[in-house]
Amino acid sequence: MKNMKDLADELQLNSQLSSEDIPDLNLYMDQVIQLFEQKFSGMKRNTDEKVLTKTMINNYAKGELFFPVENKKYSKEHLILISMIYQMKGTLSISDVKTTLARLNEKVTDDDAFNLPELYQCYLQLMAKNAEKFEADLQEHHQDITETIRQLADNDEAYLEQIMMIAVFTNMSNHYRRAAEKLVDELGSDQ
Repeated sequence: MKNMKDLADELQLNSQLSSEDIPDLNLYMDQVIQLFEQKFSGMKRNTDEKVLTKTMINNYAKGELFFPVENKKYSKEHLILISMIYQMKGTLSISDVKTTLARLNEKVTDDDAFNLPELYQCYLQLMAKNAEKFEADLQEHHQDITETIRQLADNDEAYLEQIMMIAVFTNMSNHYRRAAEKLVDELGSDQ
């Protein structure tokens, strides 16, 4: 099984669309796709996977996951919301993402004083902290599993460690997903 530091490096945990990556001018859809592909291509599971497609963006627009675009151009706020959608859709259903972002979309369009880029900067800072925590958790899980598997005295330790790591990761992922869904349900009942 690979080293946990190498695994964390391969995951590119700090790949985020930073505020500096987002231009101040509005972009056409092809430019949005190109920007996301450049920023997140290293996070794809394989070369056939697409980070973002025209169909995805059109579906997000039709599903009202972000406020309407003007003149087929996407603003800085659109890019921020698309980035958040990109991160959330790996765990939540599109319906849950819509529920989560509905009020935020209203704030962006109705409240001139609301500063989405400032909120996004806070989000990015939290994501950086999460990446650090995740790397530490990887090491801790690996150490715990290695010690546990060694007690089994089986000659296939590497395979058993890998199974246990997968099981632990999916278990933790399910805990976080279920917690997020509970919070989405609260938002849905508030709206």
